[in-house]
Amino acid sequence: MDPLALAPNQPADRAYRGGAGILALRGIGSTDDHVPEDFIASTTSVHGTDGIGLTVLDDGMTLKDAISLDPIGYLGLDHVNRYGADTGLLVKILSTGERLFNHVHPDAAFAAAHLGSPRGKTEAWLITDTGAGSGTVWLGFRDEVDLATLRRLVVDQDTSALLGALNELTVTAGDWVFVPAGTPHAIGDGITLVELQEPSDLSILLEYRGFPGIDPAGAFLGLDLDTALGAVDFQPLVGPMLAAVHGHAEEGNRVRLLPTGTDAFFRAELVAPAEPVILEPSFAVLIALDGVGELAWEGGSRALGRGDVILVPYDAGSTVISGSVRAIRCLPPV
Repeated sequence: MDPLALAPNQPADRAYRGGAGILALRGIGSTDDHVPEDFIASTTSVHGTDGIGLTVLDDGMTLKDAISLDPIGYLGLDHVNRYGADTGLLVKILSTGERLFNHVHPDAAFAAAHLGSPRGKTEAWLITDTGAGSGTVWLGFRDEVDLATLRRLVVDQDTSALLGALNELTVTAGDWVFVPAGTPHAIGDGITLVELQEPSDLSILLEYRGFPGIDPAGAFLGLDLDTALGAVDFQPLVGPMLAAVHGHAEEGNRVRLLPTGTDAFFRAELVAPAEPVILEPSFAVLIALDGVGELAWEGGSRALGRGDVILVPYDAGSTVISGSVRAIRCLPPV
C-alpha cells in the first residue's frame, strides 16, 4: 500500500476566523475567512454533523470506510489488537485570524458520561508560524479559581476576566504545547500550528459572546451550565507543571516533540535529515514545513516539499526521508 497525498479538507463556516496560514503553508486551500482548520487523515466528523470533516480519498471513499475494509493494512496488527479499526488520532493544521475563544475539551470519562462519546479531546500544538514576531497562547489557571467564580464569569461573559485567569505564554515557531483535557485555553491571532488530538470534536466554550452563530446551548454542547463546567480542571497550572507542558524542539535528524507521558494519546517528531532517516512501519501523517526532499518506500518514491501532506499506511513498510526537507511526523497512541 503506497503513501497517499492528501488535499486540504477545511470545513466551512467555523465559529472563528482563520485559514490564511493553511493557504500560506500548503499553497492550496480555501480563501474563505472562516476555514481555520484543515482536518488531516480524518475519521472524525465535525460535532453535530454526519460526515463533515471526514477525509475523502481520490476514489471517493472516506478514509474511515477504507480503514474499516483493511484495518491491518492501514494501522498494523498491534494497533488493531489494541484499538480496533480506530486510528486513535486526528491531525489538523490550524490557522487563527483572530484570538480563539477561551474553552475546554472534556476528557474521555466526561464525554462518555454526558456526551455519548468514547473519546475526550486531549491535544497538543506544534507551532509552525507566528508571523513577523512571537505569538500568544493562554493555558490553564494561573491561580485558584472556584466553581462559583467561574460560573459567574461565564454567565456574565466577562471575557477579560476569563482570559486573565489563565497563564499567558509566548510562543514561536518550533515550540510545542501539550493541552490535557479539561484545561482552559485560547490561541492568539496570527498563529499557525499542527494540532494532534484525540479523534473527537468536543469543545465547551467558556467564552462565546462576539463569535457569530454561537449561543449558550451550542457553547455547552447541549448541556446545562453546571454540568458543562464539570469538564473543567480547576487545578492551577503553575511552576513545574506549567514547564512540563511547553517546550521547544531540539535540533537533529529525528527529534521527539512531546513528553513521553503523551504517548497514550499521540506522538510526534520532527524529521530534518542531514543524512537519510529510516522510519519504522507505522500509520503516520507527514506534514512538510520547508525544504525539498524525497520520501521513499519499498514500492516507490515521491518528492516531498513544503506544504505536502502525506498519509503513510502501515503496509507501506519502512520509509526513508532524505534531502533538505523538514517534516513533522504525527503518530497514533501506543
